[in-house]
Amino acid sequence: MTHPTASPRAASPSAAERAYRHLKRAILEQVYPGGLLVSEGEIAEAAGVSRTPVREALLRLEAEGLVALYPKRGALIRPVSAREIADVIEARRLVELHAAERVWPRRAELKADLARWLAEMRRAHAAGDVTALMAADRAFHATVVEAAGNEILAELYHRLRDRQLRMGEATFRLSPGWAEVALTEHAGQLAALDGDDPAAWLDAVGAHIDNAATVLRTLR
Repeated sequence: MTHPTASPRAASPSAAERAYRHLKRAILEQVYPGGLLVSEGEIAEAAGVSRTPVREALLRLEAEGLVALYPKRGALIRPVSAREIADVIEARRLVELHAAERVWPRRAELKADLARWLAEMRRAHAAGDVTALMAADRAFHATVVEAAGNEILAELYHRLRDRQLRMGEATFRLSPGWAEVALTEHAGQLAALDGDDPAAWLDAVGAHIDNAATVLRTLR
């Protein structure tokens, strides 16, 4: 008689990986805001690991441009610069507007997914969960890009994810009224997909990116 093979348990993340995830999440969620200098000891205590894995995590985050390391002092959380905001917004416009144009002929297939993410945004906003709201917001936009069918373009867009999450967290937390605006504008994009005017759809996508840029610049 044969017995079913037990499913292997997923390996627990290493101490360095735990420290990396903890610190990266804290940076993206603005727990550690830009300009803050944190010591290895502080991070180690918060992540529940020793200092050695913290050093490994900090080297990874330095390579990603999220921190600057200062020997014997700690890590400086890099502030988001005006140049970085401008570069990310420009990249978003190039990718998202191109994708929006490409998906128009297949908009019927897209609407259900976007409606689901918009509903998730509304639930998160009602619960006061900024992190979940931001994640659903990013998923809404990524869904459009992925639906365009260009895998290389989608990969390039996903490389912007961490920068967008960090900026988006700041926007939603420091400009509370933006959440209502964003929900209204996402609903407007869905409404445009129900119409027969591709220019209205592209205008809705572009206007939302521009409005987000305006809010980000006011937070500088």
